Amino acid sequence: MEYQGMRTLEKLGVHNALTDEVGFRGPSGIPQIFRHWKTDQVVSIDTHTNVPNPRHHTTRFHRGHLHSALLEHVPRESIHLGKKIVRAEADQGGVSLYFEDGGNAHGDILIGADGIRSSVRQSFIPDYKLRFSGKIFMRATFDASLVAGKIPDLPADSIHWWGPKDNFFASRLGKDQYTTVGAYDDPRSAEEVEKSISWDQLGNVEFLRERYKDWNPTVKALTELTPSTNLYPNFAGDALQNWVFGPRVTLVGDAAHAHGGAFAAGGSLALDDSLALGLAFKEVFSSRKATFSARNINEALGLYSQTRQPHTARLLGIVHSQIDKKGTIFATGEEEDAALVARMTGRPNTEWLSEHDAEAAFDAVVEQLEGAQRQVRLARPETKIDRDIQPQGSKL
Repeated sequence: MEYQGMRTLEKLGVHNALTDEVGFRGPSGIPQIFRHWKTDQVVSIDTHTNVPNPRHHTTRFHRGHLHSALLEHVPRESIHLGKKIVRAEADQGGVSLYFEDGGNAHGDILIGADGIRSSVRQSFIPDYKLRFSGKIFMRATFDASLVAGKIPDLPADSIHWWGPKDNFFASRLGKDQYTTVGAYDDPRSAEEVEKSISWDQLGNVEFLRERYKDWNPTVKALTELTPSTNLYPNFAGDALQNWVFGPRVTLVGDAAHAHGGAFAAGGSLALDDSLALGLAFKEVFSSRKATFSARNINEALGLYSQTRQPHTARLLGIVHSQIDKKGTIFATGEEEDAALVARMTGRPNTEWLSEHDAEAAFDAVVEQLEGAQRQVRLARPETKIDRDIQPQGSKL
């Protein structure tokens, strides 16, 4: 998880997720290190620009451990498991959820945080479709003791190895876990992939090993020690035109911006969504003591969407430009390698993503709206009522 996600966890009061036990921070303090697939040489790195607190450095989590840390802040009676949404509805009076088991639930606000294949989103945008990137990721998480001391010169930091077509990622995680991530191309259509590969489906670890057998000895050894691997087809969706449906419904996380996990930013983006949504509700209902009406709910959701949509739309634009990019055919291996090194060293600066301040962005939206309202008042023609309420001796 990048800097902005760690800082947001702290702002949300989830201090238990910032410990070195739950998450792993590389000893170098470098957020990303990129090595050559064959030579194992460091070709490029990312750096923190303005991250004075080491607790906010890029941190690697097992998602289940992060979930457990978050659960400590949620009343258990508020959590209901084993419910699959069939559809969601909303009107001026409230919101309703209908479940596969025949049950239903009703409330004032619906926040769809149900992932990239969001049933809430599909209820209000039934024609929304995901695009298959052409990649299947092979991920594994296992006890770090399986690799500890068994691979000469295994980097202590998290590492991305870049190859001409695919990458390989390896890192320690919190609670003495380790992860490896490989990938392969699948030329089939999105519909064919969806029918044949389910999310988190058990894969063939021998295929992973075969895929990376010609890479440098460290990567090859990591695949040999990876005990099993699961499959994750990579999908992304277009930016939504609107995040507010009716007066009472919005989305957070992958439901709102299906970015396919690019830049490993999914968790941080969802946390920033949550922070901005909380700030929006506080702005409307706490600072103004507003009633809990559909109009005021809609205003809060509008502040939230205006804060988050531009930021995530920028990311989705990059994601889809990469999906649309066609591979180059090189005449020689030397040309291909030179192009790879140029791509690694010429990576765009993503500080705008990794060090984004969602709270500052929210404050800017509020300030902009307040400024626009002041301009409207100043530009409004004077009425008799305006003249009647002018203080004694005042001048226009």
